[in-house]
Amino acid sequence: MSETTGASYAAAGVDIEAGDRAVELMKEWVKKTRRPEVLGGLGGFAGLFDASALKRYERPLLASATDGVGTKVDVARRLGVYDTIGHDLVAMVMDDIVVCGAEPLFMTDYICVGKVHPERVAAIVKGIAEGCVLAGCALVGGETAEHPGLLGEDDFDVAGAGTGVVEADRLLGADRIRTGDTVIAMASSGLHSNGYSLVRHVLLDRAGLALEAEIAELGRTLGEELLEPTRIYSLDCLALTRTTDVHAFSHITGGGLAANLARVVPDGLHAVVDRSTWTPGPIFDLVGRTGDVERLELEKTLNMGVGMIAVVPEGSTGAALATLADRGVDAWVAGEITERGDKETGAELVGDYA
Repeated sequence: MSETTGASYAAAGVDIEAGDRAVELMKEWVKKTRRPEVLGGLGGFAGLFDASALKRYERPLLASATDGVGTKVDVARRLGVYDTIGHDLVAMVMDDIVVCGAEPLFMTDYICVGKVHPERVAAIVKGIAEGCVLAGCALVGGETAEHPGLLGEDDFDVAGAGTGVVEADRLLGADRIRTGDTVIAMASSGLHSNGYSLVRHVLLDRAGLALEAEIAELGRTLGEELLEPTRIYSLDCLALTRTTDVHAFSHITGGGLAANLARVVPDGLHAVVDRSTWTPGPIFDLVGRTGDVERLELEKTLNMGVGMIAVVPEGSTGAALATLADRGVDAWVAGEITERGDKETGAELVGDYA
């Protein structure tokens, strides 16, 4: 009787042992994000967070958000650099949460790969853990999924979900904004993690630029510029809420500055942002010039040098700028809140860049 070889998970392309090895490698990084409310360790079926810590709140509101990093992962894959993309993931999730004034508490991640390379997965988690430290939250768990046949061996994607908490009477948003409020802009670290489909199309596909190419106006290689981690503003924003009055924040992501700022401006009011108050970094000009992209199209797609907006009462402007300066955040007065009048949208950019 002849022997037959049956099908197996390994034969289908899934390496369980490699997955276990990846978990062991990432444990040291996850430990660095630990908060006192976290129970247990990595390896359970669920991450545990001691909710009794919320008893100090009169009426705690939980804030939740989920996001990914888009096609920026393709740049990381092409360059073989995996330890920065996690910063982008944390920023996309936790900077959305802090917009309502919530303190980031914990986060979980999802990493999907074509083939588990333990060191590569661990590098991705390292970046996520470092980002969580910068955001002040714990990384309480996650999932690494291997999808052979669906993704190429070197393909991957990352996503995450986070939770924060805010006192009900400290909730920030449109209902707090008043005429005469100041719009304060906080500088971005670069493209952040939005608009990479346009950026890749213009610079890599159409212009044929190499990621390894030195770009004089950038002062480094194109790949280094495109992989610059997204700035994480969570703790900076929370510092503002403690040191001065804040009415609202707006995280400038997909859709650009005007569209995202309009999301927190109430009916009847209007945010006017003056372009002449700042100069976008050279990467924005490079994309626009190389692809002959119209300014309005750039502004609908990219952050143009502003990653977060704070709306504060006029009398709190100086204190807010001082707090941000003390924290090393480049910030400036970019505009104000006015009556809506006959304007169709809640925010607009006026003037020309400096």
